[in-house]
Amino acid sequence: MSISKQHEIHTRRYGRNVGVGLLLAGFIVIIFGLTVVKVTRGDYEPPLGEASE
Repeated sequence: MSISKQHEIHTRRYGRNVGVGLLLAGFIVIIFGLTVVKVTRGDYEPPLGEASE
């Protein structure tokens, strides 16, 4: 029996991990994009402190 031979479950698990990783990366890109658009459009205003009143 060869040590380097992968079992079928490892191949399926690797494919699932790649899929989850791509979904996570896509989610991060969407959140980052929404943040950039919101900040550059000027919709974001930092909370005003009580000292500015």
